[in-house]
Amino acid sequence: MWRGLSALVTRAASAPLRLCARCSTGAESLVPGSTIFALSSGQGRCAIAVIRTSGPASGLALRSLTALREPPPARSACLRLLRHPCSGEPLDRSLVLWFPGPQSFTGEDCMELHVHGGPAVVSGVLQALGSVPGLRPAKAGEFTRRAFARGKLSLTEVEGLADLIHAETEAQRRQALRQLDGELSQLCQGWAKTLTKALAHVEAYIDFGEDDNLEEGVLEQVDRDVRALEVALSSHLRDARRGQRLRSGANVVVAGPPNAGKSSLVNLLSQKPVSIVSPEPGTTRDILETPVDLAGFPVLLSDTAGLREGAGAVEQEGVRRARQRLEQADIILGMLDASDLASSSSCSFLDTVVAPLVAQSHDSGRQRLLLLLNKSDLLSANAPASSTALPPHLLLSCHTGAGMDALLQALKTELAAVCGDPSTGPPLLTRARHQYHLQGCLDALGRFQLTTDLALAAEALRQARRQLSHLTGGGGTEEILDLIFQDFCVGK
Repeated sequence: MWRGLSALVTRAASAPLRLCARCSTGAESLVPGSTIFALSSGQGRCAIAVIRTSGPASGLALRSLTALREPPPARSACLRLLRHPCSGEPLDRSLVLWFPGPQSFTGEDCMELHVHGGPAVVSGVLQALGSVPGLRPAKAGEFTRRAFARGKLSLTEVEGLADLIHAETEAQRRQALRQLDGELSQLCQGWAKTLTKALAHVEAYIDFGEDDNLEEGVLEQVDRDVRALEVALSSHLRDARRGQRLRSGANVVVAGPPNAGKSSLVNLLSQKPVSIVSPEPGTTRDILETPVDLAGFPVLLSDTAGLREGAGAVEQEGVRRARQRLEQADIILGMLDASDLASSSSCSFLDTVVAPLVAQSHDSGRQRLLLLLNKSDLLSANAPASSTALPPHLLLSCHTGAGMDALLQALKTELAAVCGDPSTGPPLLTRARHQYHLQGCLDALGRFQLTTDLALAAEALRQARRQLSHLTGGGGTEEILDLIFQDFCVGK
C-alpha cells in the first residue's frame, strides 16, 4: 500500500481539487501562492505520523479539516477531530499545531497534524489535504528549500541538516549538529566581515588618499588583516579531507600475507560474516567492502587478498587489486601471523609494505599503519612474542578475542586523527564545495598581495568576498541548489 501512496496523493491533489471547488460555499476563494503538504515522519506502521503543510493556504487547510473558525494558539498542541472537507467523513482524532509565519521553520504559515500512524489514516488525511484548494504535494527537500529562500537557514546549515538526517555514527551526528547550529556559517561571516572592512579601507584610500581625513597606516592594516585571513584559510584547507572523511567514511584496509587472519578480523570488526574464513591459503581473491561504525566513526572496511608471489592467475589479480587498494587507504591494518613471523611471505610484507610506511611516519599527510600480530593464542607462555626488530605493534587473537579492546582504542585514536574530532576545534569542511570556494577566496587574496594597483587590489577583495558568499548562500546557482536539496526526503 505504501508503495502506491505517492501516486495516490498526487492524483488526490488534482482530481478532488475540482470536486471540492464545486462543493465549496464560495466563502473562501483559492488562496494565491503555492502551499505544500507531505508526510514528514517515516513511512510504515507506527504510533504517530506527522503531516505538515507550508504556505499561505495552511490556515485554509486547517479550517477545512477541523471546522475551526480561527487557528489554535501558536505553537500549542490541540486535540481536534479531522474530517474530509468534501464528504465530512471523520478521518482521525489528531493533535494540531499552528506555526504562523515568519516564526516557523520555513518562514511561512505552517501546520502540523500528528495523526495515528496506520497506512489508511495517513492516506486518508493526505487525500483530504490534496482536495483543499491551493495545496499540492511537496517535492523532495521543498520545506528546507523554502527555509533557505527566506533566510531561515544558510546553505551550510542546510547541508548540516541533510548530514544530520543521514548521520549513522556518533561522530557524524556531532559534526552535522555543529554545522546545523551555524558554526561554519558564522566562521565564514567573520571572514567576510574582515574582507568587507578591508575593501572599504582600500576604496576609501582610492577616493580620499590625498586628503588628511584618513588615519595613517590604513593600507598597512589592510595588508596585515589579509595576511592573517590567508593563514586561517590555508589552515582550514589543509584539514579539508578530514571533514569529508568524517561525512563519507574513512578507508580502512586490512592487508597481510595469506592465513594471517585478515578475514577473521573483518568479521569481528563488522560483527557479521562478511568474509569466508578458511585454513586454506588464498581464500579471499577480491576486495570485500563493508561499512562499519568503529568507535563512533564511519569506516569503509576492506578485506583484501593475501599478499604473496607465485600464486595462480586469479589470485594474482586479487593481489594486484589489494596493492591498489592499499594506495587508497587512510588507515592500514597490517596483519601478520605471530607464530610464523620468519616465513617468506611475512618478511616480504614487512619489507615492502610496513617498512616504507614506518619510514614516512614523520609526514603529517602519511597513510597511518597499525601493525597487528594475530594468533597470539598459539604462542607458548615462555616464548618471545616477536622479534625486537619489529616496529610498534599490537598482539591480537581473533580466535579468543584477546587484544581487541586495545585494537579498538588504537583505531579510535587513528580515526580521530584522520577524520578530526567533531567535538572540539574549528568546524570542519565536509564537502568538496566548501573546499572549492575557500580555495577560490584564497586565490583571490593571493592576487591582492601581488598587485600594486589599488583598483585591482579592490577587485581581488571583492572576488574573495564573493567566494565566501557563494559558500554560505549558494550564489543563486540553481544547479548547485538542486544537487544539495536532492539529498532530502519528501516532507523535509
